[in-house]
Amino acid sequence: MDTGLTIKSGGQVLFGGSSYQKAAGNYVLFVVWFNFIAGFVYLVAGAGIWLRQRWAVWLSLLIVIATLIAFAFFGLHIFKGGEYETRTVAAMSLRSFVWISIFIFSYRKLIINSYR
Repeated sequence: MDTGLTIKSGGQVLFGGSSYQKAAGNYVLFVVWFNFIAGFVYLVAGAGIWLRQRWAVWLSLLIVIATLIAFAFFGLHIFKGGEYETRTVAAMSLRSFVWISIFIFSYRKLIINSYR
């Protein structure tokens, strides 16, 4: 998952005008905003993990929790009959899986191993 692409694609839909919005199809505005803002947080967390900072582990957990909450609200939107793009379901699933994996990996490496 490319963080730059997350920021770029979200920014284009939010700020790029109607041609980008039309190309996005049945996008869900709060999901686009969430992913756009989260992209910047991904950069901070990634840099912190790269630099082996323990705070980045907890930031990655916050990303997991926030992503799952946004995904749940997205699911509620779908359940209520709201329009959406199937690729958004795939993207949110991938983001959830990736950040859960990053959290587990970084927790094991930076938190558990620091007590050994």
